[in-house]
Amino acid sequence: MTETAIKTALLSVSDKTGLIELGQALAAHNIKLVSTGGTAKLLRDAGLTVTDISDFTGFPEMMDGRVKTLHPKVHGGLLAVRDNPDHIAAMNAHEIKAIDLVVVNLYPFRETVAKGAERPEVIENIDIGGPSMVRSAAKNHEHVTIVTDPEDYPALIAELNDNGGTTTLKTRRRLAGKAYAATAQYDAAISAWFAADLGEDLPELLTLPLKKASALRYGENPHQKAALYIPTLPNLPEWPLVNGIAQAKQLQGKALSYNNYGDADAALELISEFRDGPPTAVILKHANPCGVASADSLLEAYKAALSCDSVSAFGGIIAFNRPLDGPTAEAITEIFTEVVVAPEADDAAKAVFTKKKNLRLLITGPLPDPKRHGLNARSIAGGVLLQSRDAELLDQAALQVVTEIKPTDQQMKDALFAWTVAKHVKSNAIVYARDNATVGIGAGQMNRLESARIAAWKAEDAAKKAGWAEVHTKGSAVASDAFFPFADGLITATEAGATTVIQPGGSIRDQEVIDAANKAGIAMIFTGTRHFRH
Repeated sequence: MTETAIKTALLSVSDKTGLIELGQALAAHNIKLVSTGGTAKLLRDAGLTVTDISDFTGFPEMMDGRVKTLHPKVHGGLLAVRDNPDHIAAMNAHEIKAIDLVVVNLYPFRETVAKGAERPEVIENIDIGGPSMVRSAAKNHEHVTIVTDPEDYPALIAELNDNGGTTTLKTRRRLAGKAYAATAQYDAAISAWFAADLGEDLPELLTLPLKKASALRYGENPHQKAALYIPTLPNLPEWPLVNGIAQAKQLQGKALSYNNYGDADAALELISEFRDGPPTAVILKHANPCGVASADSLLEAYKAALSCDSVSAFGGIIAFNRPLDGPTAEAITEIFTEVVVAPEADDAAKAVFTKKKNLRLLITGPLPDPKRHGLNARSIAGGVLLQSRDAELLDQAALQVVTEIKPTDQQMKDALFAWTVAKHVKSNAIVYARDNATVGIGAGQMNRLESARIAAWKAEDAAKKAGWAEVHTKGSAVASDAFFPFADGLITATEAGATTVIQPGGSIRDQEVIDAANKAGIAMIFTGTRHFRH
């Protein structure tokens, strides 16, 4: 069977969007409307003739509406194979009428959780009859049309009009697949809520419901396919729904690529660490910061961040913790930039960027909370790794100064700035900082010594390009995302001019490193916390 005539339709929806228009279109084809509760009332109020589900089944709705469509006359009418003589005989014997179209969307479970409802209300918004009808209709899609999304109403109406009140098998198959995806996502949201209710951050069985937001041109490379998906989980402590790069408003520029999304997200995560601080700029390339600075204005912060590594900044991502202004936008356009991320932008900044048609400007609104809970996912061959977000913020009361020399207030300030940035640098990570700005960053090396050398070399190169009389690592603080396993990395940092070191500590050779720091006459701080980033 390729085309099926619609004679009877069952409608039961919580989202009433487009319902009246759909009901009118069905009535125009002399399709009998069967409905429940508020759906029936809205259709009747629009002047349409509707049969109540209780009249259709001969059985009253009961238990506060919990039992209304769970009935053989409903599911028999949905599941009967119309060209099977035994099924037809059973329908005749039990007075079961065929239902050819089901229009259902489910109780607003996610919305109920998101508004902070109490547990009894959440439980009552777990739909039972709706998913059952959806699954029955979708299983029998050879004969029954199932619609779960109001966005599909216009296409359904057009097909009925074009085909004399019938639907094609191709349409029914597409809608059936979408229907099963909808019930799967619905059940995943419920299971996630139960896991949170039971205090299970990483439950034994976990389903991650995602909705495709957009197709991307390609992945990391042109031969790879890619798309952006967003979570449809309820707003739970373990999966807080925050506005991030996926929800940012793009004001101009071509569509974001897979790599753009990844880099912009890394920039947003880092700039969010400074959301309550002074004006701050982050310049990032390939998921690694190449310059971070705080200052009295965004323009000063941007210039200081750029001076850390102006070469790597070319074609990078820039993020700010304050609304972007015109003068800063003018400075940005002096070099090629892929994406700019900011909570907002004034009219002057927007006007400047309109001259750079390929530059993307993303407006995020309020920056996300760096302390928020959540999970990070990463696929591996044969599985998926899940871990809680690295939301650990430094407990300054737990810091331990382990050297004879104690850091000054300014040295401690520089150390904390470097530590904050190092958390967002690929391991092995070394960050030099001075006066609220990074002055050298070494990222992603296979040993910590090489990261320290690269960061120092970058600082020397920056000084030459800027014509500074002194390399800015002189008098800086240096942060290491993990402990120094040997003293060589620390010695390299001191040779570069660092006067303060901040690192987790915890190596079996800690004393060797402490002794080297004391010999060099520098201060060293242990945090007790590691920030690997792979």
